[in-house]
Amino acid sequence: MTSPERTRWAALYVLCAGTLMIVLDATIVNVALPSIQDDLGFSASSLAWVVNAYLIAFGGLLLLAGRAGDLLGQRNVFLAGLVLFTAASVACAVAQTQSMLIAARFVQGAGGALTSAVVLGMIVTMFPTPREQAKALGVYGFVASAGGSIGLLAGGVLTDALDWHWIFFINAPIGVATGVLALRLVPSSSGLGLRGGADLPGAALLTGGVMLGVYTILGVTEHGWLAGRTLLLGAVSAVALGAFLVRQTRVATPLMPLRLFRSRDVSGANVVMALMVVGMFSLFFLGALYLQLVLGYDPLAVGLAFLPSTLVMGATSLKLSQRFAPRAILAPSMLFVLAGLLLFSRTPVDGTFAVDVLPATILIGLGAGLSMPAIMTLAMSGVAPEDTGLASGLINTTVQVGGAIGLAVLATLAAGRTGASTAPADLLAGYHLAFLIGAGVLAAATVVAVWLTRPSVLQVLRVRDVLAPDRV
Repeated sequence: MTSPERTRWAALYVLCAGTLMIVLDATIVNVALPSIQDDLGFSASSLAWVVNAYLIAFGGLLLLAGRAGDLLGQRNVFLAGLVLFTAASVACAVAQTQSMLIAARFVQGAGGALTSAVVLGMIVTMFPTPREQAKALGVYGFVASAGGSIGLLAGGVLTDALDWHWIFFINAPIGVATGVLALRLVPSSSGLGLRGGADLPGAALLTGGVMLGVYTILGVTEHGWLAGRTLLLGAVSAVALGAFLVRQTRVATPLMPLRLFRSRDVSGANVVMALMVVGMFSLFFLGALYLQLVLGYDPLAVGLAFLPSTLVMGATSLKLSQRFAPRAILAPSMLFVLAGLLLFSRTPVDGTFAVDVLPATILIGLGAGLSMPAIMTLAMSGVAPEDTGLASGLINTTVQVGGAIGLAVLATLAAGRTGASTAPADLLAGYHLAFLIGAGVLAAATVVAVWLTRPSVLQVLRVRDVLAPDRV
């Protein structure tokens, strides 16, 4: 391997280290919430804002951050986000009041959006050939999909061995090292400049609409889908996003050129991803609740229970996924995730890890490890160089917003089935319903994947021309 090739792969690992730090933070906090509540005196309702403040900023800014990368240079946006995230992590670690922690978590979410939104775009630019790109996206896919379960394990270890402050302190040395290495290894690009799409009113509509939408979704479990608050805020969010889309068709330099959605690969891959993350989020959230509240696992044991799934995910993302074309493996890989969720839907109250948990998590890990790189490859395929940041931000937004909507729906339905009971059997009935609905959503994702990966009419005609060029 030549020196430039080594530099490119080293740059990939730096970008993935930054991504892993962001992905970990989304789940590592969940394990430490009881300790944070005891230390800072949060009520049960206000504690949710430790998570929600991060998710609102993160989900709300991803699209804007992706487009900012196209305009201002993707490495510049990545580094700015890294600085913001690292500084906010330190502020979280030293927080002594509820308001300080929640404010720092909001800023941390903004930094996370800037950092993660442009990574896919940089990877596609650095690895233009299909074989290398598949390998690079396999590495990224593993980090993006397995980071959640790694976060559960890391959160349990740090909280048990030290205290909750360290789940934030640990980001400081990682963030600094990643930033220094990114300056040395990741190639710089100037971007299109602000004249290429600095639509400030459009940016306000997009950011406000998505943030308000995420805020509304996060409140569904408390207020319900048909509550006046939910309907009003949802309507305002929809109007803002609708106004943004209308504006993009009329301004000379749109913030989000709608030509991106003419690609069947881009549109289809985002739909498949949105549906798939519903099942994945139900695994990490409701599966962890099943292990804790029904089987009696402690936080560290929950993290260890998901470790085999993480290892399988890593092996398939880094090795096996590269042996198959994305179109060939996408639909079959979704069936593995579907089978895993169906197995989880039959778990008993007195379940055992080896019989009732391990097979399901391994199937889901295998399916996620194969499908994530394939989806990301299709989501970025055929995208013009000036739109790679936007496409990267779009698929990341799909993951976050799709997962938030799916989790809100599944958690609400599970709670409705369980009622006010805390008996393990009643809790399990709610979880089973959520897993079955998640499996149904995965079935729909598989149908869309089949449609996405079937040959187009134009491709069929080209093949016929090659096989029988002289046929009249």
